[in-house]
Amino acid sequence: MSTPGLGRVSRSLLRDEAYGRIRHAIVDGRLPPGTALRDADLAEQLGLSRAPVRQALTRLTEEGLVESKPQSYTRVAGIAANDVRDALELTRVLHELAVRSAIPRLGTREVAAMRAANDRFAEAVAAGDVAAAVAADDELHDVAVRACGNRAVAATIDRYTPLLRRLEYARFASLPAQRSVRRHTELIDAIEAGDVDRATAVVSTIWTDLEPLLED
Repeated sequence: MSTPGLGRVSRSLLRDEAYGRIRHAIVDGRLPPGTALRDADLAEQLGLSRAPVRQALTRLTEEGLVESKPQSYTRVAGIAANDVRDALELTRVLHELAVRSAIPRLGTREVAAMRAANDRFAEAVAAGDVAAAVAADDELHDVAVRACGNRAVAATIDRYTPLLRRLEYARFASLPAQRSVRRHTELIDAIEAGDVDRATAVVSTIWTDLEPLLED
């Protein structure tokens, strides 16, 4: 007898689960550039069938994190400076738009959430914990992205941010992390004051500060 209210996990959910896990492993460097990606091996590691893994790899190829040649190879793509530069420019503009649109909707609760995320970011930077720093940074910026209410902005940021995060993981020692803590504080202060122009300028600078990583 089946349990009321519970259904099978859909294939789309399995595909998304495979996609998320493989993407994260590529971004944080557990799957470094050049690593061969065999759907059978990945499916076994993830406890999934090969079909959702294949679908995930196709999506990751479209996003530039995987490269594939039919009948030859499927592997983790290298970090291409031009692709990252394009992603950085687009992401910066979208975060500016998100902040500008979100400020009228950001109240005491949202500001407090951003300050708490920045505290976690600062602690992670001091500890050299790149995974925690990236997670806290995402949480901080996601407050405005969610509040802006533009699903296209949110989806596009989610699509291109992994290219930037991958570079940050690879070159964490070169990140201007302490400066980022101060920039975050400036951003939050501007949001709390309702200063749209200042907040937009600061968030633009936060992302522009990543550009020197492309020259390393």
